[in-house]
Amino acid sequence: QVQVVESGGGLVQAGGSLRLSCAASGSIFRANAMGWHRQAPGKQRELVAVWYSGGSTMHADSVKGRFTISRDNAKNTVYLQMNSLKPEDTAVYYCRIVASMIDYWGQGTQVTVSS
Repeated sequence: QVQVVESGGGLVQAGGSLRLSCAASGSIFRANAMGWHRQAPGKQRELVAVWYSGGSTMHADSVKGRFTISRDNAKNTVYLQMNSLKPEDTAVYYCRIVASMIDYWGQGTQVTVSS
């Protein structure tokens, strides 16, 4: 049984920072990719950032220069460092892990940025 557990969300003022964590446990072998998506009220879920098993990363244009995804291999954990947060970053952030062509999703963590 695979579990994906996110943490680190919360309320922050515009310009502030938060760090999200996503830990995978259970029989998760080797992840091909670990990433973050977000969904704001009334909007579709969108990709924020991805870490690939080869070590490369991708960040959406809307967060480039402000957010950074990274991974701790020993802990099988992926992080999303979010700086210079804006009110439009307010959303539920979901961790997604792809392993052996199977998607695993976390339950989501709320990030609220006040103006």
